[in-house]
Amino acid sequence: MKVLFTFYVPSGGVETLNRLRCKALKEIGIEGHLLYLENGSGLQNISGIPVYISPTDYQLQTLLMTQEYDAIVTTSDYLMTLRLRQIGYIGPILYEIQGLGTRDQAEQALNEAEPILRDFCQGMLMPPTPHLVELATKICPTIPRYIFSNPVDTDTFLPLNVKAPNRPIIAWIGRLEANKNWELFLHIAHSLILVKSELLFWMFLDDKLSSEAERNSFWEIVQLRGLSEHIRVISNAPHASMPEYLSLIGESGGLLLSTSHLEGFGYAVAEAISCRCPVLSTDSDGVRLFIRHNETGKFFAMGDVSGAVKEILELMDNQCLREMIRRNGQDYISRLMSPQQYAANFHQMILSLKGSS
Repeated sequence: MKVLFTFYVPSGGVETLNRLRCKALKEIGIEGHLLYLENGSGLQNISGIPVYISPTDYQLQTLLMTQEYDAIVTTSDYLMTLRLRQIGYIGPILYEIQGLGTRDQAEQALNEAEPILRDFCQGMLMPPTPHLVELATKICPTIPRYIFSNPVDTDTFLPLNVKAPNRPIIAWIGRLEANKNWELFLHIAHSLILVKSELLFWMFLDDKLSSEAERNSFWEIVQLRGLSEHIRVISNAPHASMPEYLSLIGESGGLLLSTSHLEGFGYAVAEAISCRCPVLSTDSDGVRLFIRHNETGKFFAMGDVSGAVKEILELMDNQCLREMIRRNGQDYISRLMSPQQYAANFHQMILSLKGSS
């Protein structure tokens, strides 16, 4: 059996998801291939998986004829479903919802997509994220829905034996764009150093996916809030290096701070928890899958800087609570989101599709 996964650019959570599921599916005899419309920094993470970049219609048609895919999963890009049908693909197509930005953006995208999906797709795939499930059910009620959690590489993302840094580190992972809410992170960082001047802030950025205006605004605010000596920007870090970074952050006495308005899943948060790096997050929907307040992580209210500072200080200073959260979080991720469970769910979905065709 052979499946093609398509997306816009190899970066962020979808790039992680595609690599992990191809590896997991290979273990049960399903060969996964990847197709991206553009180059991206995530290409450095991929090995052992066939990858196709920006094919012309002729090249894509030739690929489909040569590989004879049993199914194609188009992530977020509903126009790809139309393109695939126009060049002659007749097999099952699944439209996968991952993220789509804010709730309003997701709703707009699905409303635009609905006529195309109704005509050309055999199903919709999504994680059990409440706003995504709700919108898909409301806007595309006639299309079968397949809902199961994304996998987390719990064999790689685990706490490593690292030397604890001598200064606590507060980390942030994302793109410099509005939904990730990086300005809130800088506001909280500014408030924190007034209380704990020894803190360091590591920001893991994909700078290829941000505009020049956004980058300029970022550095202006860093200067304005007096954070220049406290912030370290790490651009386009290889995904394989993240378990060590996250373990260092956890052992430093620090944490990952997630400030997103909305997350479809939240890979950075799940991977941090899996490495015993505790997480404080806004209630951005997707992360509810693996954060239970004061059990596997912590939540704070969007925009509540003083509340965030209070939660961070408790997570750093209350060692009993901190260690319980770290331990519970890792155990929860390993039980809930194993690649093996994902592969079993995916295989059952494909069998269902082939049986109904």
